Amino acid sequence: MTRLTDTLGLAGTLALTVALAVPAAAADLPRRVAAPQAFTPVAVFTWTGFYAGVTAGAGFGGGGSFTDATYGTVTPGSRDAAFVGGGQIGYNYQFTPGSGLVIGAEADIQGTTFGHAPSGLVGTTTFTDVGPSLDWFGTVRGRIGYAFDRFLVYGTGGFAYGGGSRPATASVYTGTLPGTFRTGWTAGGGIDYAITERLSARIEALYVGLDRNGGSGGLVYDAGTNAYVGLGKPKAEFGVVRAGLNYRFSTD
Repeated sequence: MTRLTDTLGLAGTLALTVALAVPAAAADLPRRVAAPQAFTPVAVFTWTGFYAGVTAGAGFGGGGSFTDATYGTVTPGSRDAAFVGGGQIGYNYQFTPGSGLVIGAEADIQGTTFGHAPSGLVGTTTFTDVGPSLDWFGTVRGRIGYAFDRFLVYGTGGFAYGGGSRPATASVYTGTLPGTFRTGWTAGGGIDYAITERLSARIEALYVGLDRNGGSGGLVYDAGTNAYVGLGKPKAEFGVVRAGLNYRFSTD
């Protein structure tokens, strides 16, 4: 009887020991936890890349007087505000993505509705102007600015050129008429905003000055009609305010 009691007591002791040991051993086993999610860095926006787009807006001003060596002060006819629209291509390079210095170059071509100023003044006397109108112009410009992430503020300037057509009244003049092409310069600035990684919108203002490319403007006195006739290309000075959309072909 004593042995049975001892045996049962030993079995109980072993069972208690095992019961206490199992939780302790389980506590020492590695726990199964979910792996941390992989870190995905947020892409930093950059203006670097080639782009192309369209613009539309308004042109203001024109004309500009000059002094003729023979006839004195000549004032070509003024032009009203005009529609200006066309397209552009360019390239930007941003030194530091996010915010930082941006440089670039852009070329554009624009059509206008300035039309032709049919008359002007020699002093206070009206003359018939058969010189060319300004129907289109283009620019080739450098750009420099600073990006505040998706906003880009910039200045721009460079070479400008333009041309036009002659009025029907030019056919009455039998002499040699100069060409219609002229060159000059332009300067201005604007703001670009990146709507998406590739699409951006802009507002831009430019001043354009196109010279006569030599000569006094080609003013002559026609004794047959007892009138002055303007033959040359008057200096064209005007401002442009336009909005545009650009698509960026590359983002690096």
